[in-house]
Amino acid sequence: MLAPLNKIKLFSLDTIQMRTFHITWLMFFVCFFGWFGLAPLMPTIRTDLGLSKAQIGNIIIASVSGTIIARLVIGRLCDTWGPRKTAVRLLLAGSLPVFLVGLSKDYTSFLLFRLAISVIGGSFVITQFHTSLMFAPAIKGTANAITGGWGNLGGGVTNMVMPVIFAAIVGFGYTKAEAWRYAMIVPGMMMLIVAWLYYRYTKDTPNGNFDELGRHKNNAKTDWSVLGDWRIWALTLAYGMCFGMEITFDNVASLHFVDTFHLSQGSAGFWAGIFGFMNLFARALGGYISDRVGARSGMKGKGRLLALMLLAEGVGLLLFAQAGSLVVAIIAMLSFALFLKMANGATYGIVPFLNEKNAGLVSGIVGAGGNMGGMLFGFLFKSDSITYVQAFTYIGLIVIGVSAIIVFTRFTRSSATTAPTAAGTPIAVS
Repeated sequence: MLAPLNKIKLFSLDTIQMRTFHITWLMFFVCFFGWFGLAPLMPTIRTDLGLSKAQIGNIIIASVSGTIIARLVIGRLCDTWGPRKTAVRLLLAGSLPVFLVGLSKDYTSFLLFRLAISVIGGSFVITQFHTSLMFAPAIKGTANAITGGWGNLGGGVTNMVMPVIFAAIVGFGYTKAEAWRYAMIVPGMMMLIVAWLYYRYTKDTPNGNFDELGRHKNNAKTDWSVLGDWRIWALTLAYGMCFGMEITFDNVASLHFVDTFHLSQGSAGFWAGIFGFMNLFARALGGYISDRVGARSGMKGKGRLLALMLLAEGVGLLLFAQAGSLVVAIIAMLSFALFLKMANGATYGIVPFLNEKNAGLVSGIVGAGGNMGGMLFGFLFKSDSITYVQAFTYIGLIVIGVSAIIVFTRFTRSSATTAPTAAGTPIAVS
């Protein structure tokens, strides 16, 4: 019997655990690419479809709202089908609206396609669930943070790359109205390729797939008692503040830089991409520190670390909102981005330990909280009476308030299947 790995070998593909590790973050990466591929092209799409600020706000809300339900459902499907089947089916089905969004001719059709595309954001739950099955408890936080962060990196890459793809298509003689539509074929193709990789080279667990092990038969019933656990809701709220703000910023950053600092679509996409590129290390750093703090101070220390990250994120957002120049805005953006993404990692440094028998469901609930936060924040950016600067200020204050809630939440580890070592580092107990 193969055990979960207790060490992450980043440059290895020798084991099923490490092959799964790399393919599952790549899966989330291409889904993120398809999910937010339209965001850096919104200045062009706004002109092409004649969209108002309120309509753009509705599109932002639609782009994250479908993911709320998707993450809840996908969390449960991971428990029953297994992450491998769930991932392949999501990639195949999710590629369809990515390919077809170019058929949009007006606000209504574009809104509906954006809503359909948002379902692929549920891929995050698969990544976190699958990674948790492959690595030992002592490094789950780090492993989850790396795969989640490198997947989220898709948001940064798409902000940088999609304007380049768009410009290349225009260079071949197509109009701007045609170019943004054809550009979306690229992420659709990427999703199909990764679906094949996931099917061919991964397993649900180190010892085989759920249907081979009979595990799915033992997970037929949903344990809804987890809904009564306040700790899960506290983390859901926290994730709404960090990941919810991340996907909101991915949606509005290009427009904000174009309208506030009068940048071109390409330049705005570049700076928005820098925000996303920090996932290369920042989320992983949050998970790593969470594991180290957990080894010394247990779950209580992990909770306090998360509260501190949220507090710093909120302060950074306030500074960004008040930035009077592009240089100051970029510095403030990098500051709040660092702590935001570290908070993402610190959140999922706690999630796998709250209820290990229902790990997929819990991961889905908390993940859905991120999109719920993004959806609610979208209403601020939709309002005609609230400027983008005011919206960032309000969100900063809300994040600071949630950090206070987290610091007073008592996080403890599920005791049914695990126990700590004498040194405080968690290990599995059979």
